[in-house]
Amino acid sequence: VSPDGNTIVFDMLGDLYTMPFAGGDATRLTSGMAYDAQPRFSPDGKSIVFVSDRDGADNLHVLDIATKDVKAITRGRNSVYQSPEWSPDGKYIVASKGGFRGGLPKLWMYHADGGSGIQLYTDPATAAPGTAVQQAGASFSADGKMLYYTQRAGAWHYNAQFPQYQVWSYNRESGEREPQSSRYGSAVRPTLSGDGKWMVYGSRYEEHTGLRIRDLATGEERWLAYPTQRDEMESRAPMDALPGMSFTPDSKELVASYGNKIWRVAVDGSGQTEIPFRVQATVEAGPELAFRYPVTDSAQFVARQIRDAVPSPDGRMLAFVAMDRLYVMDWPAGTPRRVSALNVIEADPAWSPDSRSLAWVTWEATGGRLYRGPAIATRNVGVTAISRGSATIRQPVWSPSGTRIVATQTASQGRRDQSGIT
Repeated sequence: VSPDGNTIVFDMLGDLYTMPFAGGDATRLTSGMAYDAQPRFSPDGKSIVFVSDRDGADNLHVLDIATKDVKAITRGRNSVYQSPEWSPDGKYIVASKGGFRGGLPKLWMYHADGGSGIQLYTDPATAAPGTAVQQAGASFSADGKMLYYTQRAGAWHYNAQFPQYQVWSYNRESGEREPQSSRYGSAVRPTLSGDGKWMVYGSRYEEHTGLRIRDLATGEERWLAYPTQRDEMESRAPMDALPGMSFTPDSKELVASYGNKIWRVAVDGSGQTEIPFRVQATVEAGPELAFRYPVTDSAQFVARQIRDAVPSPDGRMLAFVAMDRLYVMDWPAGTPRRVSALNVIEADPAWSPDSRSLAWVTWEATGGRLYRGPAIATRNVGVTAISRGSATIRQPVWSPSGTRIVATQTASQGRRDQSGIT
């Protein structure tokens, strides 16, 4: 919501739009192939900060509402950004910045004119594995002294156990950080009212997500709206765990989106009112990325990928896996030949020190085994299973004397569970 309360800005299908607070036809601010999202009005109402990949990677940008000029605040090529927010004085922008491939998002602060920014939190060098945190959803207190945000340890993972996120506060003067929630259903997207009285955040209860409101003076809480929109707590949440929300300038209503609509939710609990809107969108699309490769049913074909290629210690042969079968060939121009006649998945070949034998692992529905056999074999002559029972076995290696083989081994049940095999 704009500072004067007259306008709402939102993103839809990768473009930014504004519309009157009462609703109606939306006016498009940005267009094209770029994905523009997560807009926020500046405190003076003259600019909008948002995240866009228009320069080839996610970065923070500011749009001048009067001129429609767009200025890049950050100029990275390998980072992702989420949840930008202005400081109350309009001089700074806080957003979460993380690595494009991994690298947990952390809070960064940038000057509104640009620059390299400053990181507001760094994991301790002595942090134990799995305790590194990711942060998102920055929201300033009315006086600008406190910064509220949501935080969890690590990135997303399968079968996530709750709680995932909790709200924290950061005192910009003292540097102190304190947890502000401890809900089992987690707490995400903290949003502060302009009068300094209220904080709203998203939390999950049973199978639904809703919005809770807290009286900052007393700490009392209640549900403001439930259920609303499913959260993104169990994913990497690249655009935060919930869409952004905003209080009206008089702090009497919260504007939030859920159920494919935009709502005005009364802070006093008296109800919610839909803000009707209409978007007439033209969505640009790039060329179809469909590559059609012919697949023949001929008896012979060229294997386009090999794995686990290992040269023999004497440099005369190469062992490798193709189509889940183990092969050996004279190096560099020999004809590949099967080492065994096993009808199972074969992997991880390892040479004996004298280059005469190979060890490898197998896998089938009932489990895996460790095998040994001569590098030059006829059918299954000399191929022997040297492990007992079935297990998940990986990475065999020979001792220097060639008399022992060491490999990692775990119970096969875990892999059977992942494969859906009972």
